[in-house]
Amino acid sequence: MELFLDTASLTEIRTMWDIGILDGVTTNPSLVAKEGRKFEEIIREICALGVPSVSAEVVATDTDGMLAEGRRLRQIHPSVYVKCPMTPAGLKATKILAREGTRVNMTLVFSANQALLAAKVGAAYVSPFIGRLDDQGQEGMDLVREIVTIYRNYKFPTKILVASIRHPVHVLEAAELGADIATMPFAVMEKLPNHPLTDLGLARFLKDWEKVPK
Repeated sequence: MELFLDTASLTEIRTMWDIGILDGVTTNPSLVAKEGRKFEEIIREICALGVPSVSAEVVATDTDGMLAEGRRLRQIHPSVYVKCPMTPAGLKATKILAREGTRVNMTLVFSANQALLAAKVGAAYVSPFIGRLDDQGQEGMDLVREIVTIYRNYKFPTKILVASIRHPVHVLEAAELGADIATMPFAVMEKLPNHPLTDLGLARFLKDWEKVPK
């Protein structure tokens, strides 16, 4: 499974990139707004680090607008994936962009039918938002399970990018179900290497080492 950071913070990205566990980055207008910097400038800097997959979202709501933005974004760097929303206009734009060779991440997916349509129009990634479904009293991982089954049935090449992850258990469950990618906030990713027994074991080893004759 690939692990992505859902952020526009260069500090957060550099931290995980230097550790060596980061495979990609997803951004959105809300995350970019937090940084108070120009959108394309941020995307260029992330790509310059060597991150192989960087999702940059369009903000237009009509097909022509999405196409114009998507074509501009893909010129920034070969690592850019264009994020289009799951709407009729977004589906149309995705099909055209995909035919042109642009890799599209179809976002704001909340049903298996939507995921099926994303695959049919050639999206490279489909992003089911599991945390937001959990917030509405639904089981977000049920959606991931459905998408995995459908994509395997028809051998769709579209990768399942699990989004709106709230805690490490979401990452584990996504991996168990066979999702291709999990994108998460920095606060979640930094918890993945941690376990109290690891800390306890290390402390004991170091204490015992102090007894070794020097």
